[in-house]
Amino acid sequence: MASTAIFKRILLKLSGEALGGNQGFGVDPNRASEIAREIRDVHETNVETAIVIGGGNIFRGVAAAKEMDRVAADQMGMLATVINAIALQDALEKLSVPTRVMSAIQMHQVAEPFIRRRAIRHLEKGRVVIFAAGTGSPYFSTDTAAALRAMEIRAEVILKATKVDGIFDADPVRVKDAKMFSEISYFQMISQNLAVMDSTAISLCRENNLPIIVFNMNVSGNIARVVRGEKVGSLVSGD
Repeated sequence: MASTAIFKRILLKLSGEALGGNQGFGVDPNRASEIAREIRDVHETNVETAIVIGGGNIFRGVAAAKEMDRVAADQMGMLATVINAIALQDALEKLSVPTRVMSAIQMHQVAEPFIRRRAIRHLEKGRVVIFAAGTGSPYFSTDTAAALRAMEIRAEVILKATKVDGIFDADPVRVKDAKMFSEISYFQMISQNLAVMDSTAISLCRENNLPIIVFNMNVSGNIARVVRGEKVGSLVSGD
């Protein structure tokens, strides 16, 4: 399929809850297959695709840390992302999309260790790369891991998948007339405390001028629309 994309290399940030489907926890094989088909459609346009996926559908480290040691909770959260990465890899490879899971925590039997040059080579060879286990360190979210990996592989954009259409000035689920931003600056995101990504991730993107597009993952075909340059979601860019 000929490429109609405006990006050559992207990093897609998925929440763990995206794999939970209607059940909201664990891995829903049907939802994993739906997401895999969307990623396959993008892959077939010759867009080099990397993915960071959260683990909140299995274990949420920050919430659990109220009762547990924070480091232990975050380590459990990182391992949850590996489970999700393997599930998504399986769904993609059932669609004949070559996929590699690279983990920030070494576990050679189930995933490759993250090596920057190897990750870039996988992308150049047309493989989807899923980065698992966050940054490998506690106290950092998977949003921050996404920003870090995007910069390391020289991605042109972060695509942040959510359950709503973009970035709003209030929670659109609770506030009927919440206003959506078609474009917003990194500074506005941080100063208005818009909880779409954590401030560490946004600051990293701001320092390196890496744009973020926040869009609704629950609308079929949205990932492909974003990479084609259609006006979908909210763009976060320079101040």
